[in-house]
Amino acid sequence: MSEKRTLTGVEKFAYGIGAVAKDMVYMLSASYVLYYFQDIMGVSAIAMGIILLVARVFDAFNDPIMGVIVAKTKTRWGKFRPWLMIGTITNTVLLVLMFAAPPTLDAGGLIAYAAITYILWGVTYTMMDIPYWSMVPAFTESGKEREGLSALARSCAGVGSAIITIVTVMAVAAIGSKMAAGSADNINRVYDNSNTSFEVTAIERDADGNPTSNMIFLDDAKVTLSVSATQKVFDGTVGNENVADGVVYLKNDNTDYSFTIGNIAMNENLGNNAIEISMDSADCGKAVVAIYVPSDEFNLIPVSGPTDIKIDMNSTVEVERLGFKYFSLIIGIVFILFITITCACIKEKSTVDMKTASIGEMFKALVQNDQAMTIVITIVLANTALYITSNLLIYFFKYDLAGSNWQGNYTLFNTFAGGMQILAMMLLFPLLRKIFSTLKIFYICVIAEIFGYLVLLGMAITGITNVFAFFIPGFFIMSASGILNVVITVFLANTVDYGEIKNYRRDESVIFSMQTFVVKLASGIAALVASICLALFNIQEDSASVLDMAGLVEKVRNSGVLASIDNSSVMGLRMIMTIGPTIVLVIAVLFFKKKYILNDEKLQEISVELVQRKTKGM
Repeated sequence: MSEKRTLTGVEKFAYGIGAVAKDMVYMLSASYVLYYFQDIMGVSAIAMGIILLVARVFDAFNDPIMGVIVAKTKTRWGKFRPWLMIGTITNTVLLVLMFAAPPTLDAGGLIAYAAITYILWGVTYTMMDIPYWSMVPAFTESGKEREGLSALARSCAGVGSAIITIVTVMAVAAIGSKMAAGSADNINRVYDNSNTSFEVTAIERDADGNPTSNMIFLDDAKVTLSVSATQKVFDGTVGNENVADGVVYLKNDNTDYSFTIGNIAMNENLGNNAIEISMDSADCGKAVVAIYVPSDEFNLIPVSGPTDIKIDMNSTVEVERLGFKYFSLIIGIVFILFITITCACIKEKSTVDMKTASIGEMFKALVQNDQAMTIVITIVLANTALYITSNLLIYFFKYDLAGSNWQGNYTLFNTFAGGMQILAMMLLFPLLRKIFSTLKIFYICVIAEIFGYLVLLGMAITGITNVFAFFIPGFFIMSASGILNVVITVFLANTVDYGEIKNYRRDESVIFSMQTFVVKLASGIAALVASICLALFNIQEDSASVLDMAGLVEKVRNSGVLASIDNSSVMGLRMIMTIGPTIVLVIAVLFFKKKYILNDEKLQEISVELVQRKTKGM
């Protein structure tokens, strides 16, 4: 009989640091791949939607099969660590390739490139994610040691996600600026009324940042426009929001800018101003300029007579493209380094010898493990509830709370919410575990999350707009969801022992392969719900692509930027993002209560029986 060992501090650190790197990579892809291919490389939103759908369908087959492959692996280094290392290296290669799309590809080529790299990235991520989580029951004993390691890994994963959330935008800008500075494609041009026909319109914006019908056509203005960009912005090889048929479109989210109208000096960081410029070509024989300014500044603009207007535009498109390329490379190197530490320090101490099963037998074993299927369905429901809110949250801040600083408030709320999720996993869960069983903690967290959603709905209906007030429901929702991630992972690990009792085989890889897939499935379901909500209530982006001169002129005439949604749409948005998740959570807890039987007493019985089987050589 082998001697029971306890995890060392080095082993816990090595396992945790692997989770940090793993979720850094996942968050970089999950949060920015759509932005990269749509806004920077110019792939259409419809095409990207189809790619994501195909990837999710493919995952339904790939994830369980990968679990079977891992379960059948036998090497001198174990069955998990070889795949963990192979998956990490190949995933890093695909990550860098994905964020290094050749800018010379045409539209069809970029769609194909995005599809191939994204789907293969998902395959290789599964290749390392499944063995990583499958190692939990393979080198820990059931009970508090397993719970502690699961909590540690989930907390570290949250740290990895938070790092990417906080540093990516700034890191991409810094790295991209440095790399773009040495580009031979850089150009700097100055245009004025002597060589360019300018049509300039100033539009008043209200206190919430929305354009009003008040506008001034500055026909007699003396205009000077300075543009700094790369040739790729002008020759049509980068960005469908920037170039179409020779037209250059510069706006807030692809350009740093500043401007003066007479003695009114403003830049992108001062107040709720904005600017859009559409130029017919790099030589700029004609340009349409729309300038959006707050009421106080708008009232100072002379309504007649000559006015000096000076505009400075510095395109960030190439900066972002290069920034993402080299930032992904840095993250990939960190990923390989950290997972190498994990593989070097972790030993599969309790791997159980078992009869190698066929793929059909393994799928049958998974289906027959009713407790594993119960947890899988619970994970789908719990994550779907959270993802519905997270997908719609940006629209809530943008159209409901609105205001000129909605972006800052959105970022501030996300920072607080993410911090609460991490702290709850690291600190609050261990405290609760000293008092309650994991089963009771599950119910407490679901109740807390539902309470948070109801508070959020009440605050929205009563017209509260202070972002700090929304920290209250944010605390309940995100803290509870963070702890639920830990608790549900513990439950899933427990079903491995249950499956061994029932099926005489440990199917940790197959069971944990479902965890990867169901999280992806939940995100897909939530995205579908969010899309239906946006379409049903006619909630649209404020800045549609305008790629021609006539388009921008028409947009200005109709004051079409940042149009507010009506009250019925606002109410629909509030209901879907609060009542919707509440209903899903109620279904989850009722289903879980009816089906889940692995309480502490049952787990103790299973543990004793497993020891007896090993003693008898079964």
